[in-house]
Amino acid sequence: MDWYRVTAGTLAEAIRKGEITVEEAVRASLERIRRVDDEVQAWAFLDPEYALDQARRADRLLLDGQAIGPLHGVTVGVKDIFDTADMPTEYGTILHAGRRPAEDATVVALLRQAGAIVLGKTVTTELAVYGPGKTRNPRDPGRTPGGSSSGSAAAVAAEMIPLALGTQTNGSVIRPASYCGVVGYKPTYGTISRRGAIKQSPPLDQVGVFARNVADAALLARALMHFDDGDPAMRPAAQPDLVQAAAAEPPLVPRFAFVKTPLWDQAAEDTRHAFAELCERLGPHVQEVTLPPVFDKAVEWHRTIMEADLAKNFALEYARGKAQLSSILRQMIERGERVTAVEYNSALEQIPVLNSRLAEIFTTFDVILTPATMSVAPLGLESTGSPIFCTIWSLCGAPAITLPILRGSGGMPMGAQLVAERGADARLLRSARWLERWAAKHENSEQ
Repeated sequence: MDWYRVTAGTLAEAIRKGEITVEEAVRASLERIRRVDDEVQAWAFLDPEYALDQARRADRLLLDGQAIGPLHGVTVGVKDIFDTADMPTEYGTILHAGRRPAEDATVVALLRQAGAIVLGKTVTTELAVYGPGKTRNPRDPGRTPGGSSSGSAAAVAAEMIPLALGTQTNGSVIRPASYCGVVGYKPTYGTISRRGAIKQSPPLDQVGVFARNVADAALLARALMHFDDGDPAMRPAAQPDLVQAAAAEPPLVPRFAFVKTPLWDQAAEDTRHAFAELCERLGPHVQEVTLPPVFDKAVEWHRTIMEADLAKNFALEYARGKAQLSSILRQMIERGERVTAVEYNSALEQIPVLNSRLAEIFTTFDVILTPATMSVAPLGLESTGSPIFCTIWSLCGAPAITLPILRGSGGMPMGAQLVAERGADARLLRSARWLERWAAKHENSEQ
């Protein structure tokens, strides 16, 4: 069996049953990486011998009859903006070359606690903003994989690993997942700790995951949803069983609100066609809904918050290494320096207003259906594409997931993004799993 191709859930179960050792599973991933990563270039740091050492220790735990976690032996890639005590964390910039954190980020510690093998660090764009890294799209090496979680999305898409971590401040999970043709899930703001991750914009920064299907995304996200008082956005609260939610059949067929957003004029023709066809096939289960006019300024408010925070949180990098930053990041920082306190706070005050208007939609519908990106991954490696179809939902802190169920120009993958009300992650994943199965059934019936 090609173990590198199996899902995380299948691999974890096979390891528990003794059908494969952790070392064998890790060797399968490393061999896959050896074969394909010269072209994809998804890894910022990878030490095969250290990965195998982790695997052997995990196997000894099993042999000794020790308690194991839900991800025991499963390989995971970690975006190179999360601190790792045993690997460098360089933030995708020469300004932090050789940086060695003293301790793990909370999510990395939780991965280890769940039994995962932290295989290595995946490529991020420069300081998790727009400056591209070296990674190429596995579906077409002449195209961008998206960003900023470039390596994480590409590594999962290229079947190097079944799971990976990313972050999203604007569109850095949903966009690369859509471009590379994998599942990308960004939970509700404040449900996964950001302690030990690069600080870009605290009101907007959110942790997300990449996987091959909805069930695996739920498995990884659930392992990370533990309260951490080191992250001021988190509150102690019981978390839903996302694994059960993703596996459960909805009591009724989900009700989808197709939302074009005020940015529909930026959707390419293949996106418009793909969503028209999807809505036609969903028939009575979907209805077009127009967002209230208050959302017309959401992108502007997001930009105000994000750029002001970039100016504050990257002030040191700007001061000591301005010439080594990309021009686009320098411009964002310089615009952020000009944002007034009134403008910044006024923009922040709009977040609960927007969420209250979204709540009105969710009294009738289970989830919003909307594009993940303007189109398929653009040709060329000079840009990571536009995050514009993620911006509103990132500003609101709403949970979002993209499913690789559509195709656009050139046969490239295109994500269908689902969005739910803040805190309604279980409903989002249950609806996403329904749509995933529905799409697979319709695809099979056409073959």
